[in-house]
Amino acid sequence: MSENRSVLITGGAGYLGSIMVGELLARGFAVSVLDNFMFKQNSLAAHCANPKFTIVNGDARNSDVMKSLLAKADIVIPLAALVGAPICKKDPIGATSTNLDAQMMLLDEVRDDQWLLMPITNSGYGIGEEGKFCTEESPLNPLSLYGRHKVQVETRALERENSLSFRLATVFGMAPRMRTDLLVNDFVYRAVNDRAVVLFESHFKRNYIHVRDVTRAFIHAIDNFDTMKGGPYNVGLSDANLSKWELCERIQKHIPHFVYLEAPIGEDPDKRDYIVSNEKIEATGFKPAHSLDDGIGDLIKGYTMISNSVYGNI
Repeated sequence: MSENRSVLITGGAGYLGSIMVGELLARGFAVSVLDNFMFKQNSLAAHCANPKFTIVNGDARNSDVMKSLLAKADIVIPLAALVGAPICKKDPIGATSTNLDAQMMLLDEVRDDQWLLMPITNSGYGIGEEGKFCTEESPLNPLSLYGRHKVQVETRALERENSLSFRLATVFGMAPRMRTDLLVNDFVYRAVNDRAVVLFESHFKRNYIHVRDVTRAFIHAIDNFDTMKGGPYNVGLSDANLSKWELCERIQKHIPHFVYLEAPIGEDPDKRDYIVSNEKIEATGFKPAHSLDDGIGDLIKGYTMISNSVYGNI
């Protein structure tokens, strides 16, 4: 089936795409990537010799470019975004035009027969009820501009028949286009390089997922699209609904000299605090293959190569 199918990935040279592109090519898909390379990354260089790989240096907000690429695609994975609350707060105009307007334009142009796999975020749950798992039926209460845009796009995407969405947990792990500003990646970076971190509101909880398991979830959905289409799916590690303090305890098991302290004053501007159920996607047969401890080990090895902040998003 994959031998004759083509996938369009916008933002495909980013953190998620830098893993996903190679895995899809390895399965025989033709993969076209649109990216504006705003971080000057060459994360897809290893695939340039593959005749099934096509790359376009352009912007997902350009309707002419998008129409041309969509015309050739069977499956669409729109990863292009300004990802995360901090970068969206820093550039709200860019965030709105990329994360909301460009996605709505894509939804206007995508054909009814094209499969759409939409990455969303489980940060849309905002602040959950203590001790109560957020499911796909839980009310959405996004706290950030990033979260609000994602919720709007998901609502619109799921109005069409051939769509599904993934409400991704906080992603971690090494990738060719690295993100050191994500929570697990950041804390491990600090543990390796600074040996300490100061925590604000360390009891706040969230869920986590390895970057390679994100790709596995997308491939699982392609393989099972007819039975999975039409709804949202939480994607995270069911054994990793952890507070920031508990996360640091896990990291300290790998790096014993790591010290973490609760700040005596101040607060975290990121107020997300929730635990998530991943039972819906697990019921389809998907199980993550990479644990939190696996990812911490990956990161420790990776940070022997990375020693500066160029790999963040802000």
